[in-house]
Amino acid sequence: MISYFFKKIFTADKWNIGFVNQTKESLMENKRLNREIKWMKEDTVEYAADPFVKEVGGKLYVFYEELNFWNGKGELKVLENFDFQTKSKIIGLEHQNVHASYPYVFKGNNVFYCIPETSASLEVELYQLDPLNIKEFKKVRTLLRGEQYVDTSMIFYKEKYWLFTSISQRSKELYIYHAKSLEDEFIPHILNPIVVDDNASRNAGELFVVNDQLYRPSQNPSDRYGGSIIISKVEAISESEYKQEIEFEIFPESPYDRGLHNISFTGDIIVFDGKRRLSSPIMPIKKLVKKLRSRR
Repeated sequence: MISYFFKKIFTADKWNIGFVNQTKESLMENKRLNREIKWMKEDTVEYAADPFVKEVGGKLYVFYEELNFWNGKGELKVLENFDFQTKSKIIGLEHQNVHASYPYVFKGNNVFYCIPETSASLEVELYQLDPLNIKEFKKVRTLLRGEQYVDTSMIFYKEKYWLFTSISQRSKELYIYHAKSLEDEFIPHILNPIVVDDNASRNAGELFVVNDQLYRPSQNPSDRYGGSIIISKVEAISESEYKQEIEFEIFPESPYDRGLHNISFTGDIIVFDGKRRLSSPIMPIKKLVKKLRSRR
């Protein structure tokens, strides 16, 4: 009992970013990450999570969520070459005073875009990246309105843009929308909400294609929040049909063996996050500050 209260009061999750030299083709063939995981030297903040890696203009960038308990709300940051010393805050987001996370970066029409999660705004927004000033986002349009959409992911596949998302507090439900272009209206899938297992509902990073086959990562919360990642094969997708089947699970590894809940790819590098427990004598104060500030 004493140990339980100590952990509850004086410890918190600590998220960091790691990577391996591995292709997505190798991941699908071996059904696991390479063993030589490289972890970034930890930042001072509690959360550095939801990493999305992209090569832009010959440079490697990681877009991610930073959560500092003293601030209370998540912010979007970008860094170069896996070094927190290079991080910058993303500017240009329309909703500045809400929690921001999951900066889903993808390429379309030879342009890089980002769909950040700002669920409290009740909108899903599309931003364009400036390759000459990578920290600056410019809003293009609003894609969806009216719900607390979380962890929205997008991919161009079979001549359409497919948008996968979830709605906060609605477990075991997946929502899909589609459009022929990023300028068109995104049409809800006829099967929405699509009922899936809890471990295959909420997105866990980048949708990807190997040998013309679409795969979808999802978060597995069955053990704990952000416990592991499920990779599912999308066996059928059209305006009237959707079917996915679980392929395998990616488990967290020491020293970040408490969680793993986001994955992304570029070339021969796979990037992901990892969670461990952190203890501190001032953690009760930090938790209280986070709770108070997150309510603003």
